[in-house]
Amino acid sequence: MIALVVDDSMALRLVHKRMLEAAGWEVRTAKDGEDAITQLDAMPVCHLVMTDWHMPVMDGIELVKRIRQHPRYASVPVLMVTSEAGLSAIQEAIAAGATEVLMKPYTAEALVERVEEVTHA
Repeated sequence: MIALVVDDSMALRLVHKRMLEAAGWEVRTAKDGEDAITQLDAMPVCHLVMTDWHMPVMDGIELVKRIRQHPRYASVPVLMVTSEAGLSAIQEAIAAGATEVLMKPYTAEALVERVEEVTHA
């Protein structure tokens, strides 16, 4: 299974990459939404996009909308990872097309559990 981790923080990209690799995933990374679209276009297949909400160039909400509009990856599960709290933030992410929202902070176990839920792995 191949995942794309999108976050403007290099440290968080590395942490998420290691968490997913420990669970058996092959992981690619992108620094923002625009980079993510470029990565998706170059990937033969993607089984999961895990994205941060707040990023420069193209944020997570816009990325999710773009993914849902593209026929090639419209059905790819998208896990939005955010420090945004509250029901309205979750509703906004889901309305944009996120499959699920994971609120920071979280454990590696919680992240893997949520990934397994959205990908039915």
